[in-house]
Amino acid sequence: MQISSLKDKPQHLLPLAVWHHAEWSYLNPARTLDERIEEMQEDLQGKAIPTTFVAEDDGELLGSACILADDMSSHPELSPWLASVYVAEQHRNKGIGSVLVRRVMQHAQESGVKRLYLYTPDQAQLYAKLGWQVYSEEPYNGTPVTIMSIDFD
Repeated sequence: MQISSLKDKPQHLLPLAVWHHAEWSYLNPARTLDERIEEMQEDLQGKAIPTTFVAEDDGELLGSACILADDMSSHPELSPWLASVYVAEQHRNKGIGSVLVRRVMQHAQESGVKRLYLYTPDQAQLYAKLGWQVYSEEPYNGTPVTIMSIDFD
């Protein structure tokens, strides 16, 4: 398995956008697939934030994780965010998601980030195993979510 920046694998942008939209559009119902694709184009510019990392095996896209400046409209004061941690269904439960999360955490540290945030409706236990702490639990667009953070020294 290889982890690469989406900037170096732009062919994965459209399939990722489709996966992400199918998985999470209920959390931001007003956001269209075209808007998601347009926003993800910024990941191709090579900035530290936003950056998406992709996992591949022999060219097959396995999953993604990214760092974004903002990810929750209800918390514009919090930044940056780990987001879009997604592993294709047939490749889940193999540790790919954890590898991707660790890669974003490494990138955040290398970029001088002191604290990183995420929110999840259902994966708080996974992130806790990776060292994340609960920041708050609250509804987001009608869905209960856990906001978590991790500090880098």
